[in-house]
Amino acid sequence: MITNNPADGFATISVAAILAESARRTPESVALIVGQDKTTYATLWRETRAYAGALRARGIGPGAAVAVLIPNVPDFARVYYAILSLGAIVVPVHALLKAREIDYVLQDSGARMLICAAPLLTEGAAGAASAGVDLLTVMAPDGGALPRLEDEAAESQPIDTYVPCRPSDTATILYTSGTTGKPKGALGTHFALVEQTSVLLTSVMDFKPGDVLFGGLPLFHTFGQTVVLNAGLRAGATIVLLPRFTGEGALNLLAEHNVNIFVGVPTMYVALLEAAKALQVRPAALRYGISGGASLPLAVMDKFRDVFGVEIHEGYGLTETSPVAAFNHVGAPPRPGTIGVAIWGVDIEIARAETVESIELLPRGELGELVVRGHLLMKGYLNQPEATAEAVVDGWFRTGDLGTKGDDGYLTIVDRKKDMIIRNGYNVYPREVEEILLTHPQVVSAAVYGIPHDVHGQEIAAAIVLDAGATATETELMEFASAQLAAYKYPRVIRLLAELPLGPSGKILKRTLAAEPVGS
Repeated sequence: MITNNPADGFATISVAAILAESARRTPESVALIVGQDKTTYATLWRETRAYAGALRARGIGPGAAVAVLIPNVPDFARVYYAILSLGAIVVPVHALLKAREIDYVLQDSGARMLICAAPLLTEGAAGAASAGVDLLTVMAPDGGALPRLEDEAAESQPIDTYVPCRPSDTATILYTSGTTGKPKGALGTHFALVEQTSVLLTSVMDFKPGDVLFGGLPLFHTFGQTVVLNAGLRAGATIVLLPRFTGEGALNLLAEHNVNIFVGVPTMYVALLEAAKALQVRPAALRYGISGGASLPLAVMDKFRDVFGVEIHEGYGLTETSPVAAFNHVGAPPRPGTIGVAIWGVDIEIARAETVESIELLPRGELGELVVRGHLLMKGYLNQPEATAEAVVDGWFRTGDLGTKGDDGYLTIVDRKKDMIIRNGYNVYPREVEEILLTHPQVVSAAVYGIPHDVHGQEIAAAIVLDAGATATETELMEFASAQLAAYKYPRVIRLLAELPLGPSGKILKRTLAAEPVGS
């Protein structure tokens, strides 16, 4: 609970206020739509307070971590804000993770329980059991063996309002990947998340009450969680949720519900364009698109303008930056090929990439590593002080991305400093995939790297050396990996080689592998 320590100041804040305040101001406006079901702001807040009452009865309070494995349905919002309203910490779990990956997130975060949607129980229940944490379900039919949050909410006393938190209190733990080691839990604060919505709504993205946003981005991911859910509900907009994205499904939703702002990753824009070839449907209300998560090909931006008659505004951010750090601000013509300029109150500069122990800023126009500082930064990685110290140097967050900054402040991403692969907007680090492949009894060595892909941005490739006399095929190895890794992580391209290219120090030359044509 809040303690009045003068050294910390006396200010309080809560991400849960986003929903509570909009429910107070526009109670009868529609907050969420999924299928034919519409949920008003008043109803969403009332149901959230009931969920919070049930969690409070189970002992959840300030500082307790609660994991959430729920797709894009209203229950995600109810559970998300219920946890935050208690001063507890939300740990969103990627909906495509396998049981062993869920187990890791639960144990590393110290989660007290997992709240899992019925459609995801196959992996979720196994992960919770392996980690030894309590399991609550939502969306499960009556009479099941597992406890249902809906039933406990009906029997518990709802909370009256949200618990006030310190600005620096942890609100979320979002797991992000680097090029080495296991996923790291980035600690998002109440202040950073609320201030992000304030800046987005006042000077970056033109969301207004009555706007209708497309809600197909995964809400467990920082992009969908902050830009769609938090910013959308703070604005008093309506969010049209799509639990499972398809181009045709999205296009039909845009037209049916008069969606006027589309928020997505580049692959979603590609899918919309493909769907438009087959369907005569056109979203008449669309005002503009917002893109992030990976670089948007210029050809896609041009084609989208031709087909749908609107511009796409591209931005840039990371889990550690809450996420939006730079953007082609709505209200000004977007500049294709750039990520725009830094958002209000945030500094983005270019630092010498080779200097890791300090920040050495470079003149405008020179190529270097993007570094970020401002109100949007995480407060560190959970239980990883060394990783935090490597990432945040002299108050600047080192992004690992190489780029340039022009005299007018516009930023361009040129290349990645790290080996991280971005597939469909999701980060994949090679080491985890390699470690899985190396558990195959016939695999001697493996190198995982990214190759360009027109649809996914990057595809995951693996070069593998097998034991003498081994009979494993590319297909068998792919199936072996897919059984143990989330669908966005396992390699779709596998090359069997006699040996891997090595540098003078014995390091595998992944750039050499990536430069070779597929099939060679």
